[in-house]
Amino acid sequence: MKGVILAAGKGERLQPLTDDRPKVTLKVANKPLIEYIMENLDPFVDDFVIIVRYKKEKLIEVIGDEFHGKPVTYVEQLPGNGTAKAIESAEKYVTGEEFIVANGDIYLEKDGVRELVSTFRKHNADAAILVKNFDDLSHFGKVDVNGPKVEKITEKPGKIPGYANLGLYVFTPEVFSFIKATPPSERGEYEITDTINLMINAGKNVVYAVYDGYWNDIGRPWNLLELNEYLLKTKLKHEIRGKVEEGAVIIPPVEIGEGTVVRSGSYIIGPVKIGRNSVIGPNCFIRPSTSIGDNCHIGNAVEVKNSIIMDNSNVPHLNYVGDSIIGENVNLGAGTITANLRHDRGSIKVEIKGKLEDSGRHKLGAIIGHNVKTGINVSIYPGRKIGSNSLIGPGVVVDENVPPGAMVLLKQEKILRKVV
Repeated sequence: MKGVILAAGKGERLQPLTDDRPKVTLKVANKPLIEYIMENLDPFVDDFVIIVRYKKEKLIEVIGDEFHGKPVTYVEQLPGNGTAKAIESAEKYVTGEEFIVANGDIYLEKDGVRELVSTFRKHNADAAILVKNFDDLSHFGKVDVNGPKVEKITEKPGKIPGYANLGLYVFTPEVFSFIKATPPSERGEYEITDTINLMINAGKNVVYAVYDGYWNDIGRPWNLLELNEYLLKTKLKHEIRGKVEEGAVIIPPVEIGEGTVVRSGSYIIGPVKIGRNSVIGPNCFIRPSTSIGDNCHIGNAVEVKNSIIMDNSNVPHLNYVGDSIIGENVNLGAGTITANLRHDRGSIKVEIKGKLEDSGRHKLGAIIGHNVKTGINVSIYPGRKIGSNSLIGPGVVVDENVPPGAMVLLKQEKILRKVV
């Protein structure tokens, strides 16, 4: 069986973190998102086929030609958009055998894959789909079932309960003939759910498996924080491979990579994961559900809480980073603060593709892209985004989003008087 992973999308809702890379390469708990998907598929497949398009060279650089000893083939998505078109791109690479399809930006546990494959084989099916029960299907495809079979899939039916499509499938090669007959949807995309409805109407045996475990569709920046917290709480093992100086306090579970030094006065409460060759402290406070990448510096009088700090970034002195995502190669000037709580304690809204979306979170800090530099005493409002390659000058209050490649400077009025 082959594992087909859909990873061609731009991930516009995750900007600025996807300004220069596919979203599946973003690191959560210090590992690219796509690696979690590949690890969960690995026991059930012989090799991987990854459908690529946007910034594909970055993904190829991250994964390489094999994964856990199994070959990886990269296939450019055919012209057109939608999951059906993406799956069609793999046609000549899965000839004659059943295959699993997984979205590269959806996390679920290995048990879900196991149950789906088992159900597919038990019923000698033409297709199988993984579902989960939700109280509100406003943002899902509703899967109607009868016995072991799927009767119909309806996209975004409204605020009603039922089984939701989780974006994990098993198909036989026969699906490709139905994909070719699939018309574009109202939004001009070729949807695999429309293809499955065609199969059902043609009398094909389409079955489902129910999954009760953790699931997360990584579509917005705060979903990265949710997944980071889940992985650290459920998967992290206490392991110190670096050096911890006398006077540092480590409360497990904390994972510290090779070459990392935790200096005296640092206080770390797990679950926390720190990569390789980083310098932590002296005299800093790292609170739970924080991941810090490779080659980072968290310095004196810094507090970090429930955040993702990616590789090669520095939070060196007098900073507070709370409920935030800091991209790669970022440097925060002394006194840079990310606010994470509204005065009225209301939920924080974030601009996504030009529209404000409610994150549903009462605490959410900054989303800072890659290669950003801030000056001293910069204050960032909750839920604000700073685009990659931007420079924020000293004393600036970031109360609105900053586009990529921008320079924001504070023009202050000075009064110079002679002291009498």
